[in-house]
Amino acid sequence: MVQWDGSPHRWFGSDQPPCCLLTAIDDADSRLLAALFVTRECAIGYLRLLDMMIRCHGAPISIYQDRHTIHQRADDHWSIEEEILGVRFPTHVGRALQEIGIEPIPAYSPQAKGRIERAFGVLQDRLIAELGLHGITDLEEANRWLEDIFIPRYNRRFAKAPEKGGSAFRKLSKRERYLKVAFGYEATVAKDNCVRLGGLAIDIPPGKSRRSYAKVTALARQHLDGAWTVWYRDRKIADHPPTELREPWRSWKPKRKGDPKGAKHMIQVYLSSRPAPPPEGTESRCS
Repeated sequence: MVQWDGSPHRWFGSDQPPCCLLTAIDDADSRLLAALFVTRECAIGYLRLLDMMIRCHGAPISIYQDRHTIHQRADDHWSIEEEILGVRFPTHVGRALQEIGIEPIPAYSPQAKGRIERAFGVLQDRLIAELGLHGITDLEEANRWLEDIFIPRYNRRFAKAPEKGGSAFRKLSKRERYLKVAFGYEATVAKDNCVRLGGLAIDIPPGKSRRSYAKVTALARQHLDGAWTVWYRDRKIADHPPTELREPWRSWKPKRKGDPKGAKHMIQVYLSSRPAPPPEGTESRCS
């Protein structure tokens, strides 16, 4: 099991603006598996942290996490599609975990995340001083230094011997990691064979088995390099050059009949698109 979390702090000194350190800790031996500085706690940051962890160690069986809306939905809205499927669509990070086969386990108190909270205490004591000693104040430079220098040194000093040997991490190919650690948006192909996501239009060329994909429901993925691919029934049907990675836009749905006064329901979308449903054959645990 892995614990991951974010810690907002003035990591680069009191004269620098605050930022957030995302970390993933092995619960068995307290190893620092991955760490990443981001401007704020966000879905992009957690997907990049997940990508780093899988690249370096593989995919864990489970991840213990707080109940931040990045990880699990906090609204009680059920769309028609969700009611038909009998499951609620997860967040983007939740969907990536499901597709990879990682079980998300929600924490219900800060004390439950004691191992990673203690790690942040050590990091705030040591990391700030070391960053200042090396004169590092840039996020990109700090992230390179974290991975190349600090994490191996931290683990030599603080990692513990686990009760049982061996590893439960599962290796993923580079292609599988690129495909699954990504944002996923459900979209309906328009009559002109085009998928529209806000201001972005992705043309779908005629396929070998069908000339048009009009009116089918497709899955549009934005990968961590910004590039887009469009999928229909596990088959890639279109590509699009990279665009800027953006956090999912959070849209408030109006209250439904019978809701209490002031009730609102939140969904995460890419402008006019809908969040993607969970992968087929999986049961959402992110609600």
